[in-house]
Parts: sequence; structure tokens; C-alpha cells
Amino acid sequence: MTAITLDLPDSVVRQADQAARLMQRPLEQVLAAVLEAALPALDDIPPELQTRLLEMTWLGDGALLTITQSTMSGPEQLRLSALGQRSDALTAGEQAELALLRERYGELTLRKARAYALLSIRSGKALLGQEAAA
Repeated sequence: MTAITLDLPDSVVRQADQAARLMQRPLEQVLAAVLEAALPALDDIPPELQTRLLEMTWLGDGALLTITQSTMSGPEQLRLSALGQRSDALTAGEQAELALLRERYGELTLRKARAYALLSIRSGKALLGQEAAA
């Protein structure tokens, strides 16, 4: 473990201290957990997507909510489904198209998961659990 010194706004320290008291954990442990949750594991993600996921940290809640509601277009979803159902009998061009659509779907899914994670951290609530119950 590496020790570092941070200058934090008083309001952040108060919030973290309150959380630490409520959870009966050391302040340092709470801050480390928040940083770990806020910084996604990026080892197996392409570099260009790594940057986009990290930049989401500085988006406002409204922008993050917009990302959580994003979907592939209807024609893209239909094409992905159609190509995926017959993936063993595709031309080279269709295989390339399917690969691109899957990549787009994967990126969209990662961005949505990151947005939900950030919103959950900021609000202190499990947003996905609430949505599933609604």
C-alpha cells in the first residue's frame, strides 16, 4: 500500500467522515473505497474507450442519466439480432458488420454501467436495484 497526502475540500472530508462514522470504519478506508469505486478497472478495455470512461467522472448527473437511457438505434438492434441468429452462415462482410455492432453494443453497455456506478456513488444509493424494483 502507498501512503499519499491529499488536500481535500472541507465538505468532502465532512461527508467522508460522516460515512466513516455511520459504517464504523476508518476515514482512510472509506476514502480508499470511494476512490477505488470511482476509478474503473481498465486493463482489458481498448485505450480510446478507457479515456471516455474515465472522462465520465467529470460529467454532471444529467449527462450521466442521459447515458443510462441510451440504446442502440432500432435498425442497429434488429441487424445485430438478425446477424447474431445466423452467425455460423455469414459472409465476410456480414461477419465484419456483426463484429462492429457487437463492439458498439459492448461500448454502450460499459458506458451505461459506468454512468450507473458514478450516479450510485454520488447518491449513496443502489440505483440499479431501485430501477429493477420499479
